Amino acid sequence: MSNFQQIFKNGLWDNNQAFVALLGLCPLLAVSNTVINGFALGLATTLTLILSNSVVSLVRRQVGSEIRLPVFVLIIASIVTVIELIMNAYFYELYLILGIFIPLIVTNCSIIGRAEAFASKNPFAESFIDGLAMGLGFTSALVILGAVREVLGSGTLFANAHLMFGEAAKGMTITVIGDYEGFLLAILPPGAFIGLGLLIALKNVIDKRLAKPATQTVNLTMAAKKT
Repeated sequence: MSNFQQIFKNGLWDNNQAFVALLGLCPLLAVSNTVINGFALGLATTLTLILSNSVVSLVRRQVGSEIRLPVFVLIIASIVTVIELIMNAYFYELYLILGIFIPLIVTNCSIIGRAEAFASKNPFAESFIDGLAMGLGFTSALVILGAVREVLGSGTLFANAHLMFGEAAKGMTITVIGDYEGFLLAILPPGAFIGLGLLIALKNVIDKRLAKPATQTVNLTMAAKKT
């Protein structure tokens, strides 16, 4: 269980694909102008990671090293195609908004990277958890950045939630800043870069503060041993 916990922590925080590995930045920056857009793409990416990691783990012993990467790409492309067709059928308006970034999940470096670096070397259960954790970490980055940009850009949260959750979700929109004219930079690509940079800086500050108590504990332990 401790191994699963470490895998989960690694995906969500220590090796977050957006904030640490800096992978998948193209869709991250392009569609994170609202919470719903970010959540939808994050969910599709998470599902792809879970399924691709699981399948790669199951077939890893049957695939030779010479054709490993082409087989992994074929698996990922097949999964993404199914997800794209489902979104086209059931979430058509949202599918149109996300556009090319749904099929481009195939080229997301974090997905092929996890298949190669982890799933091809580990059993099914660990690979499944790794895909889930990495996907949730990437989704959290999309949602947090989307929330920041949506609030600053339009003064709302959860706008267009009905595109994903149905007509009953139209009331989910929260007006954070009333009579707000909007901040155009926040919803443009430069605003995405600035917002991501600030979030990465915030994570680094948190990591440093969390590391200080551990360092102090080690120093005290060493001092106690010397005495």
